[in-house]
Amino acid sequence: MLGMARINEWKPVIAMLVFDLISAVTTALIKKALQEGLDRLVLITLRQLVATVFLAPIAYFRERNTRPKLTLEILVYLFFSAAFGAALSQYTFFYGLQYTTATFAITFTNVAPVLTFLIAVLLRVESLNMKNKAGAAKIVGTLTSFAGVMLLTLYKGVSLTHLAEEPSPDHHGAAPGSSSSDRKSWTLGTLALLANCLCFSFWLLLQSRLTKKYPVLYSSTAYMFLISSLQGGALTAAIQRRASVWVLTRPLEIVTVLYTGVMGSGVGYVLMTWCVEKRGPVFTSAFIPVIQIMVAMMDFFFLHENLYLGSVLGSILLILGLYILLWGKKRDASEASSSSAAAAAKEEEEEEEDKEKQVRS
Repeated sequence: MLGMARINEWKPVIAMLVFDLISAVTTALIKKALQEGLDRLVLITLRQLVATVFLAPIAYFRERNTRPKLTLEILVYLFFSAAFGAALSQYTFFYGLQYTTATFAITFTNVAPVLTFLIAVLLRVESLNMKNKAGAAKIVGTLTSFAGVMLLTLYKGVSLTHLAEEPSPDHHGAAPGSSSSDRKSWTLGTLALLANCLCFSFWLLLQSRLTKKYPVLYSSTAYMFLISSLQGGALTAAIQRRASVWVLTRPLEIVTVLYTGVMGSGVGYVLMTWCVEKRGPVFTSAFIPVIQIMVAMMDFFFLHENLYLGSVLGSILLILGLYILLWGKKRDASEASSSSAAAAAKEEEEEEEDKEKQVRS
């Protein structure tokens, strides 16, 4: 019994480590496929189509008795969820990944929780009280994270790995001072990654409403994948007039589409959702930096990219700020839970007093 309890306790940890490994391999494969010429929109379309085929049967059998009826309002939510959470989010990430490095791109995704918090505060979805420790931690965490972002964006520094730079038109990991075109590519990549975080933040806020109206996670995600594949396909057909762009000729392209569709979107989402249900979003978010370590190793050994001082220092500040923000949110949630429990206890005491008064009278 004790052994089973320990295994069950470690299951979420193992699941998140598997998710991190899947995410790291997905990032490395996409980076390599984009370098070899795979079209970004084609990758998004085919990847989402594969994910739809994988997840649709799971959604059907798991939620066939609990799935609410689709309404026009829910379809509108699903359309924008697909646009922000899949199509635009992936396109901007792939663009940024192509013009920076895998380590830099995956590090930049840590900005998303910070931006989500700021947008939620502006929309008054999230409360912010500067007088308590939780509110102060949220502000300190946000400022620390943005200091990391500024350092990542504006300072690259010396190479820590000292790999030989290959001068080629497609190489975008060179130092900013090497040429104006390299600096422009790195800046465009950084702006694309910032846009990716904004899209993801809006998607999270949109999902909080969608899950209340359509509380079937697997079906909702399958619909999102399907709609985003249609969006990507329509955009690709409008931009790319050549039919040959859809033909995957290299083994790497086929592996990337299949792996990122089944493992990256399908299995990865199921694992993350299960961990959120078991341990909560704070536990899940705490494993994000592990992806960066795995990606950095693949970046160095598989993609042969240099690791720069600015990326390391910026990553440390960004992760530190994220953990401070998460600590503030967790403390805020526990204080709110304690206040609710105290209020419920007080209400119960008042009801008991009222009953005693009625008995006496």
